[in-house]
Amino acid sequence: MRFRLLFRLLAIQRVLVKHGLDDLIASVHLLRPFRFIFLLSPWTWGQRKSDKPRAVRIREALQELGPVYVKFGQSVSTRQDILPPDIGVELAKLQDKMPPFPGEEALAQIQAIYGRPANEIFAEFNPAALAAASIAQVHVARLHSGEEVVVKLLRPGVRAEIERDLEVMYAIAGMARRYWKEARRLRPVEVVAEYEKTVLNELDLMREAANASQLRRNFQGSDMLYVPEVYWDYCRPRAMVMERIHGVPISDMDTLRRAGTNIPKLAANGVEIFFTQCFRHNFFHADMHPGNIFVDITDPANPKYAAVDFGIIGTLDDRDRRYLAENFMAFFDRDYHRVARLHVDSGWVPASTRVDEFESAIRTVCEPIFNKPLKEISFGQVLIRLFSIARSFDMQVQPQLVLLQKTLLNIEGLGRQLYPELDLWQTGAPVLREWMEERTGPKAMVRRIRAELPEIRYVVDRLPVVVRKLMDRVDQDEKPLGPDKAMLRNWARSRYFGFAGAVMLFAGAALLAFATSPVWPGWVLGAAGLGLLYAGRPQP
Repeated sequence: MRFRLLFRLLAIQRVLVKHGLDDLIASVHLLRPFRFIFLLSPWTWGQRKSDKPRAVRIREALQELGPVYVKFGQSVSTRQDILPPDIGVELAKLQDKMPPFPGEEALAQIQAIYGRPANEIFAEFNPAALAAASIAQVHVARLHSGEEVVVKLLRPGVRAEIERDLEVMYAIAGMARRYWKEARRLRPVEVVAEYEKTVLNELDLMREAANASQLRRNFQGSDMLYVPEVYWDYCRPRAMVMERIHGVPISDMDTLRRAGTNIPKLAANGVEIFFTQCFRHNFFHADMHPGNIFVDITDPANPKYAAVDFGIIGTLDDRDRRYLAENFMAFFDRDYHRVARLHVDSGWVPASTRVDEFESAIRTVCEPIFNKPLKEISFGQVLIRLFSIARSFDMQVQPQLVLLQKTLLNIEGLGRQLYPELDLWQTGAPVLREWMEERTGPKAMVRRIRAELPEIRYVVDRLPVVVRKLMDRVDQDEKPLGPDKAMLRNWARSRYFGFAGAVMLFAGAALLAFATSPVWPGWVLGAAGLGLLYAGRPQP
């Protein structure tokens, strides 16, 4: 394995030297020793001098290095505002203009996957790729029932390439953890592990099909986002078939403007879709580069997004989602003390952190960006400053949030491209406020009670039996109760009355939340529940 890792590192150096990017090697301490090997190697002498522009050489090097590096280029390409113009334009070609694998290979894959040739599976199948990306490419086809579809096929050998480069990433992360003083805070191995889960999930097209179906259900009937239908009978782990959509690529601003598209509405809808996916649905499309986003301009005044490529989907656990939502809301309200306190409570910074000092540092970074349109804000720069502050407060990277942060940067890049005047805060705040109300209001409590009713009923049914057995065990001994048995009887009594009181209190609150008429039964149940809770308090 060590030899394979060494050979891969050498191969990376060879590609960089080949494309005249050996200055990058010199800038990475780990790789410097290999630079001179390749500068002196005969097979690089005729390749180093290239008259191709710098941006083209960078793109071609990423393509040759493989899927992991292409996906990095795709992510960077969404931030045209922070890239040199030539590099930004060139890296954008990595989104859907990768060199396709031959049509003969696509037909062979169809034969291998389905056990029959393409002309039997489909009424029509175009061997020429419609679009090609780093992990898969798509072909236009038509089902025997008449529906026009796209067939997504994995690139041959893509899993082996990705697993090979993951080994490199783990090796570098491991060395960083051992020798880099910032590694404890930045947690490079954990970040690579999170990336590994994400990228390997992309290689299972059945998982992607399931993601697409879930996202389609979440936005069923929406006037903001359309998700194409999946044809499950044709889906396999290495092939996915879904409805073909027709729209304008989000990057084709000239066409959108000529059609009279309502660009401000489109940009605002994009922000609302992001917050809705992250917080209300807890299921967000995390690969939002322009190659995956189209616009339906059938009604230009009410444009509608159409998404494709659902291989990378993000979710958050309830704790992180709640803390993030509260952070956003506190940020919208400029309550920097609350932001600082949430970071401490969530464990993102050490418990010993002085909240007042952290609050002051956050205010210094965030206050200048309020009430400014996107064209005057760079979240990339804001994040760099926040990370600088985080370093001084020993804030650890949260690997489970990296995907969300990446998606937020992609959304900002799209918003900046569409409508630089967009007020991100004004657009996102109402969605978050509504979600927070749904989570904390009376109706949310009723939903939680309904969800827990089977468990509550089981415990209520079993509690008298358990308490009776405990009391019988205490009463079996005719001797005076010792301190341990008295404690046991007191505990059993407290638990019984306490749980019964809690159930009655919840039931009363539910009746009041439903606003049933008359309301007195709810108040009676609530009062009775409080009485039982008082009666069940521990006895001295």
